[in-house]
Amino acid sequence: MTYIDYYKVLGINKKAPDDEIKKAYRKMARKYHPDLNPNDKEAERKFKEVNEANEVLSNPENRKKYDKYGKDWKHAEEFEKAQQQRQYYRGSGQGTAGRFSEEDFSDFFSSMFGGGYQRRSEVKFRGQDYNAELQLELEDVYRTHKRTLTVNGKNIRLTIPAGVKNGQVIKIKGYGGEGISGGLKGDLHIKFSILNHSRFKRDKDNLYTTVKLDLYKALLGGEVVIDTFDGKVKLNVKPETKNLTKVKLKGKGFPIYKKEGQFGDLYITYQIEIPTNLTNKEKELFKELAKLR
Repeated sequence: MTYIDYYKVLGINKKAPDDEIKKAYRKMARKYHPDLNPNDKEAERKFKEVNEANEVLSNPENRKKYDKYGKDWKHAEEFEKAQQQRQYYRGSGQGTAGRFSEEDFSDFFSSMFGGGYQRRSEVKFRGQDYNAELQLELEDVYRTHKRTLTVNGKNIRLTIPAGVKNGQVIKIKGYGGEGISGGLKGDLHIKFSILNHSRFKRDKDNLYTTVKLDLYKALLGGEVVIDTFDGKVKLNVKPETKNLTKVKLKGKGFPIYKKEGQFGDLYITYQIEIPTNLTNKEKELFKELAKLR
């Protein structure tokens, strides 16, 4: 396995903090993304290296192993365990029947790291877990839908469940790195970054929004039509509605994650608008109204 300097791939130094790693990854991933570099094999290779670098360096434990063992970081635990066993048997004073020889250990490491020795039975190692971040708009996760995600240069077709929350991590079993010596594949961990450019504020499964009312409708009552993620809704405004009055629409909020057909509530706050640029006639009428009050 060829050594790849993941710090150099992302253009950072070994002391870079987590936020700098994340920032560098996003920058390089955009630069070499296949959608921006169609049919460019070199960009495809770079994109794969950038993802590999992020998967290692964004995970504190993996980063520590990589800093210590380089290209063999995946086998850090086996390496350390074998070292401990070798030290134990060297100083244990046991007979040769219970002792590993240097040749035995050479055989063990050679089979793991590509030496010229053979073993009767190879140790199976589980593949590396991959980590990816997926940015979506709030309206995108209102309904369950399918989406293609590119991880390590491979396109993976995923089903995104409705109601996914910002920062939530979903594990896709078996979509990580290949196992070694017939070991199981690793998993893919997807972290969702939910952007909200809608008129609604989301709090767990509930939605909040403000609806403007003109003064006349607030005083006399009437109907208003508002847009929701699920279409338009007609509301009846009661006469003499006060400013900042709140109304709850049950079941018109956000879908509850993995609970088919269940939704939170939608909370509406009425904001009364005072008319401006009144005509002389309107001013006279308001004066008359003021006298009646």
